[in-house]
Amino acid sequence: MIRRELSRAARTAVLSCALLTLGAAVPAAATTTGTKPLVGDVQQAMETLAETPGVVGAIGEVYVDGKRVGTGSAGSRLLGGKGGKIPSSARYRIGSQTKQMTATVLLQLVEEGKISLDDTLADVLPDVVTRNQVERAREITVRHLLRHLSGIPDYMPVGLFDFTTRYSPADLLALSRKKSRTVEIGTYQYSNTNYILLGLIIEKLTGHSLATEFKRRLFTPLEMRDTYLPVAPPQGITGPHGHGYAPDDTGAMRDVDRVNASYLLGAGGVVSTAHDMSAFQRAFRRGKLLPASLQKVITDPPEGQPPLPPGGMCSGKPEISPAIAGSFPGFVSVTYTSADGRMQFAVSTTLAMSDRERQAMINATRQAAKTVFCPQA
Repeated sequence: MIRRELSRAARTAVLSCALLTLGAAVPAAATTTGTKPLVGDVQQAMETLAETPGVVGAIGEVYVDGKRVGTGSAGSRLLGGKGGKIPSSARYRIGSQTKQMTATVLLQLVEEGKISLDDTLADVLPDVVTRNQVERAREITVRHLLRHLSGIPDYMPVGLFDFTTRYSPADLLALSRKKSRTVEIGTYQYSNTNYILLGLIIEKLTGHSLATEFKRRLFTPLEMRDTYLPVAPPQGITGPHGHGYAPDDTGAMRDVDRVNASYLLGAGGVVSTAHDMSAFQRAFRRGKLLPASLQKVITDPPEGQPPLPPGGMCSGKPEISPAIAGSFPGFVSVTYTSADGRMQFAVSTTLAMSDRERQAMINATRQAAKTVFCPQA
């Protein structure tokens, strides 16, 4: 499911874009104006990553100041070495990295005065009360939703191999409502349902679909030309791309390339590329999308959790910001960026493994980042 991939990240990252809190650092040269950063061999890093058991294909690209300086592709497009290599520029699912985009658009509406962080869910979406879709909606604020402090149960999991049923947001809320609350409001608990609700709030305030607002506020201004939000089956990934696989009840690996877009939406539905994800992170980190006060709503650690310790994988400064990641059966995607926004490394891996087997792949992804960002280590 879409989730945090490292326990350390679960302690320290807020937005729950499945943040991989790697505490990485780039060489000092990477932050010196006019000096070309040191970048490791991206192709070799992808080849090593693809050797991890269960990885079908791996692609990655590095950007510095918006210019591509390294690419890599290893493994294959399909299981068993079939289908040829995946172009490093191919589209892929970004999973819960979508949440950062949803949060950014919502906070832009806060900046515009169209909503307050202290508005309650009942205030902005009264139907969730009248239809009994969310328990204690009069106590849950927009801030609670953004920071996973609402205690609303996650609607996941939904049928992994159901590629045709169209789920409405109301259907997803109904799935969540059937589950019991396990934490109090104000206590951190990751839930995709929060971001389905935020998507509904955006649509109500703007009068446009979430896909339209993503395009208008993010994709078009940042020239993310290959990025889009599919919202219904059988919409999928257009163009050449890698296929992911997951075990069915018999243990056999089945192609999950046709992930049902209707239950991802603002929680994890965006399809993008390494170029476009780098453009988004560069703009976000440089403060071009939100003022610092609102950006902190996304980047500050969850309430009651300590900040990241200093240092990082390169044992130097400045640090790379906590990596933003998304996962689902069949794939994991990660975007690393330097804190100053100059340098990005976007990685997508397609998988054929169970959820329980992912930790080794996650460790391998971290090592790939280290070889790219810390070539002298």
